[in-house]
Amino acid sequence: MAADTLIASSQIEEVFGSHVFNKAVQKERLSRATYKKLQHIAENGGRLTEEIANEVAEAMKEWALEHGATYYAHWFQPLNGITSEKHNSFLHPLPDGRAIARFSGKELIQGETDGSSFPNGGLRATFEARGYTIWDPASPAFIRNGVLCIPTAMMSYTQETLDKRVPMLRSQVALAKQAKRLLGYFGREPKTITVNIGPEQEYFIITEKDFAQRPDLINCGRTLFGRRPVKGQQLSEHYYGTIRPAVDRFMKDANKRLWELGIPVITKHNEVAPCQHELAPQYEPASIAIDHNLLTMTEIKEVAGKHGLTCLLHEKPFNFVNGSGKHSNWSLSADGKNLLDPSDTPEDNLLFLVILTCVISAVDKHQDLLRASIASAGNDQRLGADEAPPAIISMFLGDDLFEIVEAIIEGRKYKSHGKELLDAGVPTLADAVLGTTDRNRTSPFAFTGNKFEFRMPGSQENLSGCNMVLNTAVAEGFDLCATAIENKLQKAESVRGKLSARDKKRAVSKFAFAWVKRTLKAHRRILFNGNGYSAAWEKEAKARGLLNLKTTADALPYLIKPQNILFFNKYKVMDEAEVTARYVATAQQYAFNLDIEASCMVYMARHFYLPAIQRFSADLAMAVKTKKELRATSAAEVAILKKTAHALDVISAATDSLDAANKKAGAIKNPQTQDNAYKNKVLPAMAALREEVDAMEECVGREYWPFPSYNRMLHYVKASPDKIQIVKIGRDSSY
Repeated sequence: MAADTLIASSQIEEVFGSHVFNKAVQKERLSRATYKKLQHIAENGGRLTEEIANEVAEAMKEWALEHGATYYAHWFQPLNGITSEKHNSFLHPLPDGRAIARFSGKELIQGETDGSSFPNGGLRATFEARGYTIWDPASPAFIRNGVLCIPTAMMSYTQETLDKRVPMLRSQVALAKQAKRLLGYFGREPKTITVNIGPEQEYFIITEKDFAQRPDLINCGRTLFGRRPVKGQQLSEHYYGTIRPAVDRFMKDANKRLWELGIPVITKHNEVAPCQHELAPQYEPASIAIDHNLLTMTEIKEVAGKHGLTCLLHEKPFNFVNGSGKHSNWSLSADGKNLLDPSDTPEDNLLFLVILTCVISAVDKHQDLLRASIASAGNDQRLGADEAPPAIISMFLGDDLFEIVEAIIEGRKYKSHGKELLDAGVPTLADAVLGTTDRNRTSPFAFTGNKFEFRMPGSQENLSGCNMVLNTAVAEGFDLCATAIENKLQKAESVRGKLSARDKKRAVSKFAFAWVKRTLKAHRRILFNGNGYSAAWEKEAKARGLLNLKTTADALPYLIKPQNILFFNKYKVMDEAEVTARYVATAQQYAFNLDIEASCMVYMARHFYLPAIQRFSADLAMAVKTKKELRATSAAEVAILKKTAHALDVISAATDSLDAANKKAGAIKNPQTQDNAYKNKVLPAMAALREEVDAMEECVGREYWPFPSYNRMLHYVKASPDKIQIVKIGRDSSY
């Protein structure tokens, strides 16, 4: 790797955000009036005049050209969960053969794309193809690979959303409206309500050479075959261990790219599984954080390739070791003040208790939608084991907060433990503050001091969906609380007359606390501090009435329950057509992914595994025959020969069964019926075929086996400072 891709410590501040048309650049290049108007629209909404749009577009173009960008693109988030862009040149030919660079306000604000070729859940037919991309001024434009990328929304010709950005932004509008309404009863009138998230991104890094030799990784992002590695994560030596030099160089290069794009990555480390890593950014406003996370996934994959490596973002690329998640750390602030900060005495902080109760009720009432929002074929492989939370949604508050909640429900006094010093028993060690709560890695939704960590999203997830659900659910909680206080106040004033400011404040406190107590009691079932993996919890959760939606096929139908369609419609986040479209699109994605995986398994079995076992069996049969003539036959060889001969029949039959099940499921038209067929028929057939093939990997000679093994892929060896190589053993490099 060239030395100039690294950043000297003195250059960090200069590099950060250098490829972003951020507020600092806007302030420098726009007139004062235009800058103020643009910031007002970004924060509060409103319409841009043609004059302002043209000035912004001209400044954006000049800045982009100075940074070597010759194209621009409306960058958007279609329903497939990734990002898309169509590049248009600034070049404008003139009649005399010359050309000029031109970019108008109209081109900045609106673009046109194909609304039927992307997943759309039936909103667009092929003959109804028109879709529009619309500039989002709240998310700054940036330059990537010589292209000015402009974050945009995507809408259909019939004005329905075709992307993941718009519903998420609408949910923030709903949340802000209800939060301001509720806070008003506590004497606060904030100008801005901001949802902040910090997405922790997990991923695997393997060599590009190994990746290129595995059709399953190329086509599916995960290994469909592979026996348990000799060494997995049982020694716990990879977690927070020394980062391989080759991977460290990749990380440093990736950091430079991410910092240039204004992505505030502040943490990187090895994760639990071999070859698994994690990076985490500083908290940002949700829509920007989601844009940055989508960019992060794109960048780390691209940068890895330049280092002879491949980045795997699938939730479960390897069996037998941890999968990868994307923890969404969610908090809410009013004019920059965190509403989830409990203070030193949370039991006396009524507003915090109100906000906490709203979140608790939101998660309990809408556990179905939260589960559906993170449902995918890949995430189904991850949930429920290896430090991933189970499919049952519950909330972890920690001992202190949980005891406060219990005291409120039971009507007794409670005093918080407060902060204590951690005593290690070694005088020379510095004092450390002991937190008021432990961490629960099996909890899907955990309070971690001043925020909630939603641990269920998978590593490939676009976080717009789950945050859209959470924002809307909490907005409903705020709405219900504010309405309860409002009704109580109206009733009190109808009896006693208009209340003084002092009496009104006391009344609000009384009514709010009564609502907190009543609501906590109604939703206590969602609170659980114990082991989410235990069989006892599964049984207890069922008794509590909590849902256990283990697969995507189980979870998705809840999206289109009548009460959930009404819920989204009430807060103007999505109408019935938009909700239904997302259900259909996600159901189709689930079926498509499993169809690809099943087809890949059939291909690998017929074209590689069966021929490999046949060659091994034939060579072994010849050896047995020769030794028999010499009266030196080995009983072990005969046993292995019989085992492989039998396996050929079993694997061939299992391959045919999977092929038939997949074709039958693929022909089904109804999305739910099709998803159920993949869950109940195709997945078991895939598991059966894998079990038989993996069993053969243990007895077929290494030189016959067609693909790199887990042992090799998870434990590759560094050979030189600038290139990753594999130690060769025998005729083949797998071992």
